[in-house]
Amino acid sequence: MERGNHSEVTEFILSGLTDSPELQVPLFVVFLLIYGITLVGNGGMILLITIDPRLHTPMYYFLRNLSFCDLCISSIISPKMLLNFSVEKKSISYTACAVQMSLSILFGVVECLLLSVMAYDRYVAICNPLLYRVTMSRQLCNQLVAGVYAVGVVHSMIYACFTFRLSFCNSNIINHFFCDIPPLLVLSCSDTRINEIMMFTLACCILVISFVTVLLSYVYITCTILQIRSAKGRRKAFSTCTFHLTIVVLLFGTLLFMYLHPTSSYSMDTDKVASVFYTLVIPMLNPLIYTLRNTEVKDALRKAVNKLLTNS
Repeated sequence: MERGNHSEVTEFILSGLTDSPELQVPLFVVFLLIYGITLVGNGGMILLITIDPRLHTPMYYFLRNLSFCDLCISSIISPKMLLNFSVEKKSISYTACAVQMSLSILFGVVECLLLSVMAYDRYVAICNPLLYRVTMSRQLCNQLVAGVYAVGVVHSMIYACFTFRLSFCNSNIINHFFCDIPPLLVLSCSDTRINEIMMFTLACCILVISFVTVLLSYVYITCTILQIRSAKGRRKAFSTCTFHLTIVVLLFGTLLFMYLHPTSSYSMDTDKVASVFYTLVIPMLNPLIYTLRNTEVKDALRKAVNKLLTNS
């Protein structure tokens, strides 16, 4: 942090979603339910993909990493948010705020890049099925996931260094339910123009490039599917891709709205809703969508449940 004539901030106060006392208990119940479903859904997906040999394919390898990422994002935000519904002073230390922001960015970047990697995986599987096993080798899959996490770590470190070099002297009250970049920039009494340019540039690099990669992959996928003569084959191919596209549109649409506009037009209430969506709701929906729309996962789940009941 810059030091000057201002007192140094040692903790922040999170204002939360609402100040209305009568809404604290209902919101606590709702978000506790969301977090519970997220833990069970994503934890179940990780366990199911790990124990079932039929799901040891590149697609499910990436899906397991996506579930892990969703589990981490939700666990970074939800416990502190739930705690703040039941306490009067909703404080978070300076260090904890920096850690929460850094980890949320890390796994947010990882999720975006994983979705683009999964789109490439579907492109190879549908457009070049005979070369799929050769192209998407275990070594390549490991390298792609390692690269995704490496980019996430670098981005989170850059964001953290640029954000927490600022001075926070006007107020320590963050009008949000977790430590995110836009509300922290609004709070700062330093010149944040460099931070805004950096945030816009890095967001463009990750969000726009990832989204374009997904779109191009699905353009080729759609062209290939339309050439399939069998109506049943076309339905199966489209079914494999539609749930992935649903998640992509929801996540990228929210993040593009969140981070690709200047802080001068920052709307606290609007961005809170968008943040709830991409940090809590989407991680809950991911395993539900992939499970309900995926025959292989449903069969594996049915087999695991039957085996558990038989053993008991």
